[in-house]
Amino acid sequence: MPDRKPYLELKRISKRYGGVAALTEVDFSAYAGEIHAVLGENGAGKSTLIKIASGVTDPTEGEVLIEGRPVRFRNPTEAMRAGVVCVFQELSLLPEMTVADNLSIVDPPKWGGMIDAGAQRDRARALLKRVGCEDVHPLELVRDLPLSRRQMVEIAKALGRDPRILILDEATSALTADDVERVYAIIRELKASGVGILYVSHRMREIEALADTATVFRNGRKIETFRKGDRSVKAIIEMMIGREVTHQYPPKPEPKPDAPVALAAANLNWGREIQDVSFAVRKGEIVGLGGLDGQGQRELLLGLFGVLRGVSGSLTVDGHPVPLKGPRQAMQAPLPMALIPEDRKTEGLMLPMSVRDNMTLAALPRLLGRFGIDADKEAAAVNVMVDRLRVKTPDLDAPVSALSGGNQQKVVLAKWLMTEPGIILLNDPTRGIDVGTKQEIYRLMRELANQGASILFYSTDYAELIGCCDRVLVIYDGRIRRELTGEALTERNLLESALNIDASEQAA
Repeated sequence: MPDRKPYLELKRISKRYGGVAALTEVDFSAYAGEIHAVLGENGAGKSTLIKIASGVTDPTEGEVLIEGRPVRFRNPTEAMRAGVVCVFQELSLLPEMTVADNLSIVDPPKWGGMIDAGAQRDRARALLKRVGCEDVHPLELVRDLPLSRRQMVEIAKALGRDPRILILDEATSALTADDVERVYAIIRELKASGVGILYVSHRMREIEALADTATVFRNGRKIETFRKGDRSVKAIIEMMIGREVTHQYPPKPEPKPDAPVALAAANLNWGREIQDVSFAVRKGEIVGLGGLDGQGQRELLLGLFGVLRGVSGSLTVDGHPVPLKGPRQAMQAPLPMALIPEDRKTEGLMLPMSVRDNMTLAALPRLLGRFGIDADKEAAAVNVMVDRLRVKTPDLDAPVSALSGGNQQKVVLAKWLMTEPGIILLNDPTRGIDVGTKQEIYRLMRELANQGASILFYSTDYAELIGCCDRVLVIYDGRIRRELTGEALTERNLLESALNIDASEQAA
């Protein structure tokens, strides 16, 4: 490390959410005129680190220093004034406003106490030219721009704040090849002018091309900081993994290659997120969706369930074509489909409603009697699910918001299991729940598969994919890049495939 003082320094930073540690006693430094790559698997602590550095969240313990002076950012605006600017993967642009308004939203040029519209447009043109987007008019609405141009406008917005430390979180994930090269050039120009860059990326080629220094995080801890060329790709992946798969999963049955196909997708496409995807899932099989977060896995599950509009391609369920028109068609397929959403609080539950009402919401047609809901039938169905999933609730009439996160997730599962689905789409169902509940969900998944259900399971946890799945389809940039099964289903192969690394690239 150079014999100089860092511009940004984090000392013994810890961050806890309830009983979950997102970061533990992390020391981290960013220097002016240096490109510092931040590496790690999903959930390693990278996002928490940059949120603390950029004023989005406070650390539970530790301190942040700017040029050696302790600071406490109450919000991102204070961090920006101190020179720390972040371009997050989730864009912060306001779609109903113009490009010019977005680029000057924090501190617009003024004349006579009013916003100077002409100066604002001139400023926008200068910033757009700086990022190679002269084709974007300052008065265009952001909503009318393609995603790649929105990303470039976001970068222009950050440059307009004169950063001393610029944090780029997967900044090239939505860009065209030409725009990626332009971003590379901008980063190198900023470095030459003395700006420090924190570069968060899962793309190893970008890291090798740009970074002077890299730090690997794993399970909320800093593993190692090293200079460019000091570690091979193979060694970096070892640091990112750093653990063995534990034996906490139900045993897998022998593969049944002659089992009938339950779900077959052919040539599915939807924007950049789903590109020419074809696969099949057999009855009684658990098929995983692997890859780094944000590569199209969630969109694929939503598309299969009919949530997305404009998905092209074909879907066959139990040998019968099913239109990709909406959830109703998916739920009424020859083998009914169920989707367990990613966010149980906003997508899976009605929090003010009771546990009972949440459980029965999707299965109401099955519980009807002559004069509405059959109370005896409803009570029997709910009690079966409470016992089967071991739901802990003070009262079935209590609001579901009163339950723990793990028990809320069980209620979501119960709601869909009441529909007796033949195909179950799971969108990262164990995220944010305790280990005991996770193991109950693993048991339930294998139990359902053994009873003939077909499961498509997306998880950001590679150990889960290895422990639970019969096969894993690894997705990168919206395409299935590799299928892993048997002895090839290892964490190393999952991560290498997720990073789209060829074996030939791994120098020993």
